[in-house]
Amino acid sequence: MVLKTFGWSFAVTALGLVAAILFGGWTAFGIVAILSILEISLSFDNAVVNAGILKKMNAFWQKIFLTIGILIAVFGMRLVFPVVIVAVSAQLGPIEAVDLALSDKDRYQELVTDAHPAIAAFGGMFLLMIFLDFIFEDRDIKWLAWLERPLAKLGKVDMLSVCIALILLLITSMTFATHAHLHAGPADKAETVLLAGVAGLITYMIVGGLSGYFEDKLEEEEEHEHEEEEKAAREGRPRTAVAMAGKAAFFMFLYLEVLDASFSFDGVIGAFAITNDIVLMALGLGIGAMYVRSLTVYLVRQGTLDEYVYLEHGAHYAIGALALILLVTIQYEIPELITGSIGVILIGASFWSSVRRNKRLAQAEGNADDKTEVPSGV
Repeated sequence: MVLKTFGWSFAVTALGLVAAILFGGWTAFGIVAILSILEISLSFDNAVVNAGILKKMNAFWQKIFLTIGILIAVFGMRLVFPVVIVAVSAQLGPIEAVDLALSDKDRYQELVTDAHPAIAAFGGMFLLMIFLDFIFEDRDIKWLAWLERPLAKLGKVDMLSVCIALILLLITSMTFATHAHLHAGPADKAETVLLAGVAGLITYMIVGGLSGYFEDKLEEEEEHEHEEEEKAAREGRPRTAVAMAGKAAFFMFLYLEVLDASFSFDGVIGAFAITNDIVLMALGLGIGAMYVRSLTVYLVRQGTLDEYVYLEHGAHYAIGALALILLVTIQYEIPELITGSIGVILIGASFWSSVRRNKRLAQAEGNADDKTEVPSGV
């Protein structure tokens, strides 16, 4: 099972490390290995959240996620995205941007760093909306009940998550503008932060809204599946459930890709702390992205989220932490060790809580069985 799920990841790791040695020797090998570990540690929460969405898809769309999806994740976000950032921010053509990335690595890194406020605002707002919509929803299973119960009650207020997100965005952009004014920095970046954050919010609402809409439609179709089959047979028309399932899966797939893109922002930016070589960056982050994809599918097929019910909670709290970190990094630098550690700690705590919950339930069932046993000799 492990080899089947992680086989492609192992193969890509071997090829990537060999390519690194051929490209830059053992130094490049070490850099690629570090980048791979960085990407996996920063994106573990991504895999948990992805698994919660992917388990609703059939085997076909899971394969699409691992094939076309990985092409988008590796080549799109880890290779093309940094080049696009430079091309847009420096007003260069794509070929010129690639040439700059290969020939003048220091200038390339400088341009990507300059574009960080817009990237962080977009990704931060997208991830923040995911977190807020999760904690404001009333759920049967609660991890931190003392916190989640009152938040679920507050969640009954319409558009509360959007209001909170916009307030945080305004505070961030105004703080950035004040800081730029006091330090004679580029004031126009504050406007860029505001626009990028609004763009992230709009992207979440469009993609998330469409995927949610078609997911609800799919559930309705499944509930009335037998009635629809009989009605379609009587009227001599084809079923529509399959088409609806296709739309639902497509928009969930699209939502997953945007989600993965938002998660990868910190990894791409953080990679520059280790190297500014675009080739090594693509190799290291690409290997890490493969493991995140494989881990997502493994969690789905093993039913891990159903067994360890608090994992999804921990992942969403990690998303919230990452969103706030991205917004803070617009103005202040935060070490990647802190960014990665927070996610690991929150998910680890939720996993441990799930294990303790399962033990309590098993013990309660055992005590109930003992009470119902008929004493011998009666």
